[in-house]
Amino acid sequence: MDLIITAVVTAATVVPLLLPSPGDWWLILLALLASVPLYWRRAAPMWTGLVVALAMCVLVLWVKPLLPYGPLVSVYTVASLDDKMKRLVSIPVIAVTATLSLALPNEQPETWRYMATVLVAAYALGVGARARRAHASELAERTRRLAHERGVAAAHERTRIARDVHDIVTHSVGLMVVQAEAGPVVLRSDPARAEGAFNAIGDIGRGALVQLRGLLTTLRATDGSPGVDALGQLVERISDAGLHVRLEHTGTPRPVPSETGVTIYRVTQEALTNVLRHSPADAVTVHLSWQPTTLTLQITETATTPAPASTPVPGRAGPGIPHRTGGHGLAGMRERVAACGGTFEAGPGAHGFVVTAHLPVG
Repeated sequence: MDLIITAVVTAATVVPLLLPSPGDWWLILLALLASVPLYWRRAAPMWTGLVVALAMCVLVLWVKPLLPYGPLVSVYTVASLDDKMKRLVSIPVIAVTATLSLALPNEQPETWRYMATVLVAAYALGVGARARRAHASELAERTRRLAHERGVAAAHERTRIARDVHDIVTHSVGLMVVQAEAGPVVLRSDPARAEGAFNAIGDIGRGALVQLRGLLTTLRATDGSPGVDALGQLVERISDAGLHVRLEHTGTPRPVPSETGVTIYRVTQEALTNVLRHSPADAVTVHLSWQPTTLTLQITETATTPAPASTPVPGRAGPGIPHRTGGHGLAGMRERVAACGGTFEAGPGAHGFVVTAHLPVG
């Protein structure tokens, strides 16, 4: 494209000097200097424009009329490619060379107005081209950034779904295992209690199916997920499985963001399931402390009355069984809390394991 532009401008500048008869050789040389350097206009816009403009200034002293195609292309290039400082410097240079090319040959006022119009138009076209390129570059950068953000959001969503599936499945299956193991033990001595255990298995399974179906249907929506208000039902369900759970509040409860509410519920669910499956404790306190900008969740084992080794409690950990086993439970809780901008702690306390989560709600 640069070669074509240079060829067209050179032809438009040199051909008038060859017709009807060839002019002097030095006029042809000036015409070439006023056009051929345009081939390097992108590499050195200012120097190219200066050479072309000076050659045209000298040429118009002997040849009239002659349209300044080379200087016009140079003005467009400077306005289109150079940085802001060079563009500011080029304006007085353009004005001086244009004035010289018009004043020295004593051009008419009409020519002055014509030249001023075409020079301003060339400069404006260059500025417009530069603005379009900048806009296109900005759109490309925005597209790249949005694609990156969508990738990050998709990864975050996959992690959230994996945590939800883990929490739902491990909690529900854990309770079902506890009830299923307890049922045969009391089947002969207490048929009503055994029937209740089997009914609980059905209820827990149906509840898990509802949660999984809702998760797979909405995927990104958390509006249908359980929150702080559902802790009472969770505590009741865990208590039916044989673990005494007490839910306490300090401060004034208030609405929290949906993601924070889901995190509170899932952390409590996972912690209680861990106690039920892996701890000899028989009582747990779930405490919610409401501060102006923070909600603190603390789950504490408050009693330990392990069953004798000869008669282990079905589904519950007995003496000598490790309190915590490997898995993704604690890591999932930590990830959930961190995703909400909170902090998570878990470790042994005075009576047993303690899980603490601090979540911003202001």
